[in-house]
Amino acid sequence: MLDPADWEAFRAQSHRMLDDALDFISSVRERNVWTAVPDDVRERLSTPMPQDESSLDAVYDEFARDVMPYVTGNIHPRFFGWVHGSGTPTGAIADFLAAIMNSNVGGRNHGAVYVERAVIAWFRDLFQFPQTASGVLVTGTSEANLIAVLVARTKAAGTSVRETGLGAMRERLVGYASRGTHGCVRKAFEIAGLGSSALRVLPTDERHRIDPAMLARAIAQDRSDGFAPFLIVGNAGTVDVGAIDPLDDLATLAQREGIWFHVDGAFGALAMLAPSVRPLLRGLERADSIAFDFHKWLHVPYDAGCVIVRDGEMHRATFASEGPYITRMPRGLASATPWFTDFTIDLSRGFRALKVWFTIKQFGAKRIGEAIERNVAQAHRLGASIAADSSFELMTPVQLNIVCFRCTPAGLDDDALDRFNDEVVIRVQESGEAVTSSTTIGGRRAIRVNITNHRTEDRDLDVLLAAIRRTAQAMQREGFGR
Repeated sequence: MLDPADWEAFRAQSHRMLDDALDFISSVRERNVWTAVPDDVRERLSTPMPQDESSLDAVYDEFARDVMPYVTGNIHPRFFGWVHGSGTPTGAIADFLAAIMNSNVGGRNHGAVYVERAVIAWFRDLFQFPQTASGVLVTGTSEANLIAVLVARTKAAGTSVRETGLGAMRERLVGYASRGTHGCVRKAFEIAGLGSSALRVLPTDERHRIDPAMLARAIAQDRSDGFAPFLIVGNAGTVDVGAIDPLDDLATLAQREGIWFHVDGAFGALAMLAPSVRPLLRGLERADSIAFDFHKWLHVPYDAGCVIVRDGEMHRATFASEGPYITRMPRGLASATPWFTDFTIDLSRGFRALKVWFTIKQFGAKRIGEAIERNVAQAHRLGASIAADSSFELMTPVQLNIVCFRCTPAGLDDDALDRFNDEVVIRVQESGEAVTSSTTIGGRRAIRVNITNHRTEDRDLDVLLAAIRRTAQAMQREGFGR
């Protein structure tokens, strides 16, 4: 038996860990955003598997010394790198409760199943999908996009594709996305057996959006060349710059051409909760499927993504399989069909929905929407500050919550400027004052600031710009890049 021999001692130790964890998150502003893992810590974390037992106190002490201090940093209000959610204490407690229940939410008749169904229904209704739509929680939008590609493939090729594969098709399936689309969509094409060359990656306009007219021409050309267009991927917030494709126009084109319309809304789809931002997403409600993350702008702890599919029966037909070990029954624990395993890759699934359920139950959709609106306003404020400063260049218009810009010290050519800005990003990260990421815009390197943090205040953006200015000035004095 692996339960505690002394429950009271375990209770006391658990309270200590909880208190330390709450102290850690409540004092987050007092620490560096990010601290590199020292060599000696990496060595200690690379030791062989223990063969003998240790006390819980000793294990926890090792964790507190070697793991906890070296977080990614995304819980900090000045973490602006990538599109990482910031989490909440409520979500963490919900994750603990889910772990205590230790439910397998692949199916069967138990409370966790009904919580996940409730969460899916909330977002099905938010996106104005029909009652017959299906959904399932997954690890993240990468998996959600893969599921959508597989369902679209089934729609185009028929359910027989599960048995005969794509080799039985006379025409090759092809899909379409902009060059701003996340690389996980290309990976989904590879995993689905379509091949990455079957994804037509189209150029974008000056606001980094796909051009529906160009897309229509590409579809016509592929049909003429003997291909079978089956999927259009639209973006509700591209990962690089936060661009939103003309979703309504894409939905109209997909409907006219008889093509599946999928929206990658990893973080942007949840802007439907924000009244002032919602109009930018017009057409999202017409999609055939939507992929998005709860662990970004809903702030639940990692990991929790979701896919919603308009045609629930097609979704089920893509994945459902019944072996004798998962026989469904009309009553008892093996009832409550359909099971979630009928809609996804996994048979064993964790209780991800509980932290989403807790978050929305506690804060409500309105307050979460207000936090999203605040992040968008902060991005526009930052963009305006950068545009007004001659030492910076705004690389693309601010559309949602991402700001891309670069420092422009005099006397450096483009390649030197690229190296200069990448070095600024690294040095600011190493300072612990703030974290941004880097990207490439129009062939040039840029500093990328993403704001998906409910803890971020306007003063944090001031600290960020001051750190970047100070770092750039120090590098100029060094003669960096000359």
